[in-house]
Amino acid sequence: MWFWRTSARMVSGEQGTRMPYLPELITPFFLGLAVIVTFVSGFVKGAVGFGMPMIMISGMGSFLSPELALAALIVPTVLSNVWQAVRGGFVAAWRSVVSYRVYIAILLVCIALSSQLVGRLSASWLYFILGVPVTGFALTQLMGWHIRVGAKHMRRVEVMFATLAGLIGGLTGVWGPPTIAYLTTLHTPKGEQVRVQGVIYGAGAIVLFFAHLKSGVLNSQTLQLSLWMVVPAMVGMGVGFWVQDRLDQARFRRVTLVVLVAAGLNLIRRGVMG
Repeated sequence: MWFWRTSARMVSGEQGTRMPYLPELITPFFLGLAVIVTFVSGFVKGAVGFGMPMIMISGMGSFLSPELALAALIVPTVLSNVWQAVRGGFVAAWRSVVSYRVYIAILLVCIALSSQLVGRLSASWLYFILGVPVTGFALTQLMGWHIRVGAKHMRRVEVMFATLAGLIGGLTGVWGPPTIAYLTTLHTPKGEQVRVQGVIYGAGAIVLFFAHLKSGVLNSQTLQLSLWMVVPAMVGMGVGFWVQDRLDQARFRRVTLVVLVAAGLNLIRRGVMG
């Protein structure tokens, strides 16, 4: 289709090709659809603390090129995670950074290392390999089976989940599900869980922002589309926060697990369909 070919030429950066402006990248109809997808992703993120990139890339990927869909989510993802991290105050956000510094450090190092292997390994297989245990974990939790981790094993569990999240994240751009599984295993209180997610995802999103400035996926033209998505993302998050504030710990945990099941099944779908 026309907008696929146009976005593909834009992302490729072929010499001599005129870089198109926003009206040439996406038609008003598909821009409207993108706004709706972004609002929904913001609502889910506000309610449970995660899900924005997966919903945006899956939803927009059905009518935009993968590169354009990826570019669209970058700025909203960065800003939404900053808002989520500091919603409880900068002091609380900094305490979360200190408390989870080992997890964050391992995650970012593994993202940086594994990102160099993109193109050498099959992303489809990685989505599938990640989706199966994430879905299985969430389903067993919903059925009442809870993992108990002794104090002496906490560090090992932290290193294991951070390494898995980072290695998969660098290759696929998805590091949320292992992080949610880790925080759920620790039975992290609602407010702390949402704040920590914002800190962890925010750090990764900033790395992603600069990486794609360098790759060319995010440039002066696609940045326009990404900025357009900021307003529906923030409005959706605001509504989601309103819902989150009215959920008690038990309901929040259950809703989080349901969304995690959906995320895991989506990863399996992407793995199977390629």
